[in-house]
Amino acid sequence: MSDSKSSYGEPVDEPKDVDDVVGEAQAGLADADAAGRDATDSSDGAVPASAAEAAQEDAIASSARVESGPAPEAHATVDAAEQPDASSGAAWYDRPLEETPGAAEPAAADASATAVTASEPAPAEAGYTEEVAYVAPSAPQPIFVQAPEAPRPRGNRGAAGAIGLLAALGFAVLLLAAVLIIGWSAGRINVDSLVDTIVLTVTAWNFWMPVAVFYFAFWLLGAVINRGRWGHWVVWGVLVGVASYFGYILGALFQAPFWLLTARDGLALIGAEALSPYAIISFVLGRELTIWFGAWVSRRGKRVSEINDEAQLEYERTLEAGPQLYRG
Repeated sequence: MSDSKSSYGEPVDEPKDVDDVVGEAQAGLADADAAGRDATDSSDGAVPASAAEAAQEDAIASSARVESGPAPEAHATVDAAEQPDASSGAAWYDRPLEETPGAAEPAAADASATAVTASEPAPAEAGYTEEVAYVAPSAPQPIFVQAPEAPRPRGNRGAAGAIGLLAALGFAVLLLAAVLIIGWSAGRINVDSLVDTIVLTVTAWNFWMPVAVFYFAFWLLGAVINRGRWGHWVVWGVLVGVASYFGYILGALFQAPFWLLTARDGLALIGAEALSPYAIISFVLGRELTIWFGAWVSRRGKRVSEINDEAQLEYERTLEAGPQLYRG
């Protein structure tokens, strides 16, 4: 029996390159096929099927081990007694190979280069097309624009009432002056009794009643005429004078007082005051003050009419231009 150290356990030669190993594997397969054909010819076609199949399986397994990488062990030994028979054509692949550090690196590099993570999109070179959801454009929404409001015409009634107050104040002053002048000319008023006469006059009903009636008649006529011309004040001012005249007579009845008078006494009082100089003066003052203060009201009404016309023209121009879109 030979020494065990001489039969097995000796270190295997350095591993060859992967291409050389693959070439040897292909050559071994070719030798195994040739040996199988020779054995078939020599034994009249009776070849053990198990030996041929085992040889082919061993060759395929050897090529698979070469492609997948080196064996886990860096150094291995082969027992000579356990080597397969050379006639089977598979003796070449059981030789242990030493692991080559750089053998598996190219394959790993290629695998890492071509590997694509599922969570990451593939590059455009690989034919990957990203699907983009198409969002249909929404229909334009209508824009509602509020139409401009028509301008409201400005009136002149307020101005007629304010100017009527000034006219009523002038009516009271002129009526007081007329009373003093008539009383002075008649000898009923002197320097000593001047103050007492003024106090009695301004506290009497027949003084303030025509003033009040004049004011309301003037304002009512101004509300009717509104922005009318001055000619309306000249014509219809007679009505204000008449109202002032009857205002004085009404004041005389309140001054009596009329609730203490009989019907006959009341009629006698009205007849006496109808031709009174103060009643006639009330009519004249009411008529003239309406004309002159009415001119003031009419002039302001003309200005208000011009402002209304300008506002109406501006409104019509706005409607013709249509809605405008201003961008800030």
